[in-house]
Amino acid sequence: MDTAQSTHIAPYIDRIRAAAANGTPLRLRGGGSKDFYGQGLTGELLSTRELGGIMSYEPSELVVRVRTGTRLAEVEAALAEKGQCLPFEPPHFSENSTVGGMVAAGLSGPARATAGAVRDYILGVNLINGKGEYLSFGGQVMKNVAGYDVSRLMAGSLGTLGLMTDVSLKVLPVAPAETTLRFVLDEASALQKLNAWAGQPLPLNASSWVMENGQPTLYLRLRGAVAAVESASQKLLAEVSGTRLDDAPTRADWAKARDLLLPWFAEGFARGDALWRLSVPQTTAPLDIGDTLIEWLGGQRWVFVAAGNTESATKIRAKALAVGGSATLFVEPTGKHAANAQVFDALKAPLDRISRELKRQFDPANIFNRGRLYPDL
Repeated sequence: MDTAQSTHIAPYIDRIRAAAANGTPLRLRGGGSKDFYGQGLTGELLSTRELGGIMSYEPSELVVRVRTGTRLAEVEAALAEKGQCLPFEPPHFSENSTVGGMVAAGLSGPARATAGAVRDYILGVNLINGKGEYLSFGGQVMKNVAGYDVSRLMAGSLGTLGLMTDVSLKVLPVAPAETTLRFVLDEASALQKLNAWAGQPLPLNASSWVMENGQPTLYLRLRGAVAAVESASQKLLAEVSGTRLDDAPTRADWAKARDLLLPWFAEGFARGDALWRLSVPQTTAPLDIGDTLIEWLGGQRWVFVAAGNTESATKIRAKALAVGGSATLFVEPTGKHAANAQVFDALKAPLDRISRELKRQFDPANIFNRGRLYPDL
């Protein structure tokens, strides 16, 4: 650890050691853009905003190393200057969204099904564990895989395993070409087409199916080489009658989809409904759970239900489980889910045992984001 890095993290080490000694729970927080997500928020605030800045960026190596309090928009702007990006399109939800929050939440945007998830792009992580020890996992180049799996554990851990100080991420060049096609297809037909197209050598990148103004609509984004995108567009439009959309406004719509800002989401939030997120096999047929927005070539499904409706919640979890998937109470508008509702599916016995052992090893005093993933973890 260099002198500059030591200066940045020393106050955090001292604070964490004191908290562990006193059994004081700490609430880790970056920009607060994802405070709504998870089981609850408890403990004394420990902000990562002092851990800001891009530490190193090697465009030719496709690697960037960033302190976790750095705003996500700052990193994406730096990558864009070099024609590169984070292909998994991490949601922002706020201009204050940070890199640490991105990793801790483990959420990915519209391109997840084809480009991969956050965890697939984590090369290394430095963190402070619950004993106040500074630990390094992974590396800063793609060929270095030492400790890689431990680094990936941080994705989706919601800050329960340690305070990440910086991460190394793989980045990729921006695709040379992109276009979006629009089709009028009912839910079953749209899923059938997506499954068929996914099995073909097409530059599929993202999809979104939704009832739009009373009309079942499928949006399909293609990305890749110019020739591949043009060829695929012609092929798909010849197969199914549709429309090729203007690129500029459509890009803005995909960003809105990433951040849950499309009209479909806005209408549900305006009603005060709870938003559920289902992760299911892409080949899953329509689930008959209400008005649904479908992404990830069929793999991610959003549905609104009346807040506090336990009968609907039970039905949604059962439907997801029956097809080998999972369901998450993603947004509870009343903010009461932390105390009286189950956010994530209960873990099966083997996974529960592993999760508890990981928590014990990384945070033996249970001070980090206590109860954020599960009430008793």
